[in-house]
Amino acid sequence: MPVLTRLSSADVYRGFVMLLMMAEVLHFGEVSEALPESAFWSFLAFHQDHVEWVGCSLHDMIQPSFSFLVGVVLPYSIASRLTQESSFNKVLFHALKRSLILILLGIFLRSQYKTQTYFTFEDTLSQIGLGYPFLFLLGFRSQKVQISALVIILVGYWLAFALYPLSDANFDYASVGVAKDWEYNLTGFAAHWNKNTNFAWAFDQWFLNLFPREKPFIRNGGGYSTLSFIPTLGTMILGLLAGNILKSDIIPQEKLKKFIILGVSGLVIGLILNRLGICPNVKRIWTPTWVIFSGGMCFLFLAFFYWIIDIKEKKAYFLKIIGMNSIAAYCIADALGTYISKSLKIHLGENYATIFGVPYQSLIHGGLMLLIYWLILNWMFKKKIFIKV
Repeated sequence: MPVLTRLSSADVYRGFVMLLMMAEVLHFGEVSEALPESAFWSFLAFHQDHVEWVGCSLHDMIQPSFSFLVGVVLPYSIASRLTQESSFNKVLFHALKRSLILILLGIFLRSQYKTQTYFTFEDTLSQIGLGYPFLFLLGFRSQKVQISALVIILVGYWLAFALYPLSDANFDYASVGVAKDWEYNLTGFAAHWNKNTNFAWAFDQWFLNLFPREKPFIRNGGGYSTLSFIPTLGTMILGLLAGNILKSDIIPQEKLKKFIILGVSGLVIGLILNRLGICPNVKRIWTPTWVIFSGGMCFLFLAFFYWIIDIKEKKAYFLKIIGMNSIAAYCIADALGTYISKSLKIHLGENYATIFGVPYQSLIHGGLMLLIYWLILNWMFKKKIFIKV
């Protein structure tokens, strides 16, 4: 059986993930607010936003899926580059260069509309960039070493939070943007993973203030942190393990079975760890439980797309062109979104989107923006223009 140079299911899965990200312009939350009695729009609004702390929505699966897929395609990427007779040093240099570009691109996009460079590293691209060199090196090691690295990351990161002292009764929660009686504050042992009072937050209070800033860093409004790149590496290792399975010689149905078993196992283990209070399931600080739970979801997503695209050989052109140019899609949505939005209102009028009623104006405006994003990507696909790092 010839070695696959490109995995179609991974492209389509990535396209699905990027579509979820780009579809933020639809603003289901605004429709839900305008139609408060509609359970349908309330459901869509919930899944187009991040949960406040513990738990998971569909939107929360964007970043872990993107990270997971980096690991999935790595075995193929390594095989392709080594086939081109590149030396290990050249391939390593390319990996390091890719890592640096991702980090800088993340900082650049986060600095849009700021008065100076905004040094922050919780962005998806920066998080992947920080962990990618380690993932690359693990790609050359045995599966036993890869699994051992995953266990060390999960246990070590759990210990770092568990050993960090809890805030005392006199701690000024307001100073870090958290109400002392915030309904999402955890109690007991789980309080080690509370928002802006944890180990990763303490690290950022030191680390981010090493960079020039408009004002000293005190907190991240969403509770996100630089050190999340460490457990994110765990998510990428799970993807690497999935890539190893895909690249193996076992029959497709057996691969599908493995993905389903690993997916369900991840969900069950994650739910148990969260339920017992051993470690809460928090995406914003990428807890070890989140690595396991979201990893399980990623395996199930991969199983679905692998079954539909690679086994059933169905086409998904709409998603494929997004997935094959994911960096372009990310930049178009992040950097050009405001420009496209303003341009539509300039040329079509401020109230053009109310054609079907005020409650649905965000759908009309956002839907047109989404169509323009896709048309740009479709044009790039036909012209064979792909942004790669």
